[in-house]
Order: sequence, then C-alpha cells, then structure tokens
Amino acid sequence: MILIVGLGNPGKKFNGTRHNIGFLVVDEFLKKNDFPDWKKSKSNLCLYTKKEVAGKKIEIIKPLVFMNNSGQAVKYAFKKHNLKPGDILVIHDDIDLPLGKIRIAKDRGAAGHKGVNSIIKDLRTKNFIRLRIGIRPETGKPRIIEKYVLQKFSKTEEKITKSILKKVCLAIKTILKEGLERASNQHN
Repeated sequence: MILIVGLGNPGKKFNGTRHNIGFLVVDEFLKKNDFPDWKKSKSNLCLYTKKEVAGKKIEIIKPLVFMNNSGQAVKYAFKKHNLKPGDILVIHDDIDLPLGKIRIAKDRGAAGHKGVNSIIKDLRTKNFIRLRIGIRPETGKPRIIEKYVLQKFSKTEEKITKSILKKVCLAIKTILKEGLERASNQHN
C-alpha cells in the first residue's frame, strides 16, 4: 500500500491558503482518479479515501490536526497499515521554491517546515518521499513566513496554482506507475 498525505490545516478559515496546497492537491487527485468521498478515521486524526491506482492500493489522507502536529495522523495511518517509510508520499508547500515549481525528494530534512518536522519526529525517520510545491513570491522570501503561508492565494497566484495542481497530479501518477527516480527526472 502507498500512503499519500496532503498537508494543510483543518477548518474553513484555512481553505485557499498557501499552507494548504497539500490539501488542494489531494482533493484534485481524488477527483481526477474517481476516488470515493472522504471518510473520517476512527481515530478522528484524518480524513481518508482508498482505491487501487496503477495496480497499487492507495490510501490518501488529510490530517485533521493542525500542520505542526501532522505527524500524529501520519503515524496513525503508518502503524494501521504496517507501512515502510518509503511507502509514504507527503505533499506540502515549500517557501524555498518559487511559486509553481515542484521538487520530488526522499530522505531529506524538514528545511524548517513544521508539518514535515512533525512527521519526521513521530515516524523517527526522514526516509519518505516528499513532493514539495513552491509558494515563494517573485519578490523573494517574505520577512514573516508564518503570516505569509496562512494568507490566501492572490487571484494571479490562484491561476498559477490551478495549472500546478494538474502538473502535481501527473507527478504523483508517475511516482506510482514508474517510480521515484523516473518521476524526479521528469518533473523536477
């Protein structure tokens, strides 16, 4: 089984914010691939949906805990399915990449991302796949990052983000069908 995790913050207040791009991606992937509707886990730690894609069993989750505690939801699903760290794909925003750029990586540190740091801490490993989506503005890294990531996308950014969602969904499919190395070569 492959576990796909879209990172974000729960609640309407955070819909459409830069920090919730992981949620946007998994919602789009769910629609494009006819996954069943979201269900709440017994633990109340996440929403989940399951389906077979490219001959592999896939579970997608959206944590119902705040970003800084994402590791709790990932650890729950990790243990429930008795997964290996390499079976996990985490999708999240990255302030170090320009808006619209994506990078696929494995076995890397959190680089200041508190959601990723929480997952590393709770799983006691960084040996999982990450699909990082750039949110940095053209003007460079904002001075107050915490405030910036919790703001909604501008109208111009929304247009870019919509095209990026398609690209990221394609990258996920490539990871599932052809593996990490091929996906990295095609999409980084």
